[in-house]
Amino acid sequence: MEKRGNSIILLFLFLLGGIIPMAAQPLTSKQVDELVEKTLKAFDVPGIAVGIVKDGKLIHAKGYGMRSLNTGQKVDENTLFGIASNSKAYTAAALAMLVDEQKLKWDDKVTQYIPEFKMYNSFVTDEFTVRDLLTHRSGLGLGAGDLMMWPDSNNNTKADIIHGMQYLKPVSSFRTKYDYNNNLYIIAGEVLARVSGMSWENFVEQRIMMPLNMQSSATSLYRLKDKTNFCAPHCFVDEKLQQITLGWSETANAAGGIWSNITDLSKWVIMQLDSGRYGDKKTQLFSQNVQQEMWTPQTIIPVRAPTPYNTHFSTYGLGWGISDVIGYKQLSHTGGLAGMVTQITLIPELNLGIIVLTNQQAGAAFSAITNTIKDGYFNLPKKDRVKEYSDRVKTNNHKAKKATDEVWKTIESVKNIKIDQTIYCGNYNDQWFGNITISDKSGKLLYESKKSPRLIGEMFYYKANTFVVKWNDRSLDADAFVVFGLDKNGKAVGIKMEAISPSTDFSFDFQDLEFKRVE
Repeated sequence: MEKRGNSIILLFLFLLGGIIPMAAQPLTSKQVDELVEKTLKAFDVPGIAVGIVKDGKLIHAKGYGMRSLNTGQKVDENTLFGIASNSKAYTAAALAMLVDEQKLKWDDKVTQYIPEFKMYNSFVTDEFTVRDLLTHRSGLGLGAGDLMMWPDSNNNTKADIIHGMQYLKPVSSFRTKYDYNNNLYIIAGEVLARVSGMSWENFVEQRIMMPLNMQSSATSLYRLKDKTNFCAPHCFVDEKLQQITLGWSETANAAGGIWSNITDLSKWVIMQLDSGRYGDKKTQLFSQNVQQEMWTPQTIIPVRAPTPYNTHFSTYGLGWGISDVIGYKQLSHTGGLAGMVTQITLIPELNLGIIVLTNQQAGAAFSAITNTIKDGYFNLPKKDRVKEYSDRVKTNNHKAKKATDEVWKTIESVKNIKIDQTIYCGNYNDQWFGNITISDKSGKLLYESKKSPRLIGEMFYYKANTFVVKWNDRSLDADAFVVFGLDKNGKAVGIKMEAISPSTDFSFDFQDLEFKRVE
C-alpha cells in the first residue's frame, strides 16, 4: 500500500509540473510530413523546412512546398532562409568566445569600447553594460528605433544608429522591464568588432560557421556564395498572397542578418546541446561556463495568459528566450523578416532541437509545427495545434481588418471636405529618424522620408488635423496616422505618428517619432 501510495503521489506531481518523464511518443517522419502539409494550407505558406535534432543527430530534415510562388521551385533541406533574429544567439555566442578569451567581460561598460555611445540620460549611458545590450531591459519601448534600419531600404549607417539611440525616450526605468530591441544587438556587434579587430560578419563566419562546417550559410544575404537554392519572401498584399522584394539593411546583420538552412542549422543546434562542443569533441567553440551564462535568466518576461505547457516563468537570457515547459527548461527564439519567419527551439534535458523555417510572415505556422512535435516528446494527448493557431489568426485578422476598415470608411465619408493643405506642407525632422517632407503634388498631399525611401505615400484627410499615410509599397502593411500640431497661427509645426492597425509589425515604431518643422 505504501509503494502504491507513493506512485500515486509521484504521478500527481508529474501531472502538475512534469517532474517524471513518461514514455515519449514522438511523431514519425510521415506524421511530420502530414503536419507540415496541413500547415502549408492552413496558413497559406508557400514553403517550409523542418529539422529535428535528437541525441546529437539530425533525425528529420526535409523541405515542403515552394521556394517561390513565381517559379514553383521546391524547398528541400538545403534551401536557404533568412533566420532573422535567430542570429542574435550567434552574436551572444561570439561575445561569449571573447569572454572565454578574457578579452571582455559581460559586465564591462559599453563606453569602454564605444566612447561615443549614449543613451537617454548620463546615468544609463555610464552604467550600460555588454550584458545590457543583449537582454532587452534598456528602458526603451518595444522596437524603439527600429525605423533606423527598417524597412530594408533604410540608408542609416551603424554610426547613425549609435548616435540616434540617445534621442529615444524611455518608457520604463532602466533594467526593470522587458522590451525587445534590435538596435542594441547592432551595437553589440560593433563591440565585438572593436574588441576582436574583425567585423561581426567575418568573426561569425570564421570563428563559428567554419568550425561547424556550415558551408552554405552566411552572415548576410549579400555574402551568400551560392544563391541557386534560396527562398523568396511572401506576404499578403491587399489580401492576395504575393512574392515580395527581397532585401535587408546590412547595418542590422548582428541583429538578424544570417541566412542558413536545415542542414547547417542542425550543426549549430547539436553544438548548443553539447555544451559548445561539436563533432569529435575536439571542436569547443565556447566553454560550458559561458554557455550557462547565456542560458541563465536575465530579464523577466511576464506570463499572464494561459499557456500550452503549464509555463510558470518566462525570461530572456543572452540571445535566447528561456522558459519552463512541462517541467523542462526550454531555450527558444523566433525571427522575422518581411515575408519570412523562423523558429529554433532547444529542450536540453531531452537533447532535442526543433528548427522551422518559413517563407511567409505567419508566425502561427511555425508555432503549430514546433508545438505539435513537442507534444509527442512530452507524451501529451494529441491536440490539433494547426486548428488552434489558425482559429486564433482568423480572430486577430478579423479584429485588425475591422479596425482599419473603420478608418478608411471615415476617410471615404470626408473626402469631399475642402482643407487648406498648404499649412501642413514643409520639411520636418526627428532627431533619430531624420528628415521627411510633406508636399502638395497635383492636389495630393505626399509624405516622403529622406533616409527610408520606401516610406513614401499619399496622405488622406481623416479628422481634425489628422491624416492617414497610405504607403505606395503595399507589402509594408503599415499605414499610419499622421497627427499635426499647429501653432497659434494655424500652421503645422510638428508631427506625431501611430500605426492604424493593431497587427502592424512592431519594428514600424512610428509612435517613437516626434517631428518638428525645420524650414
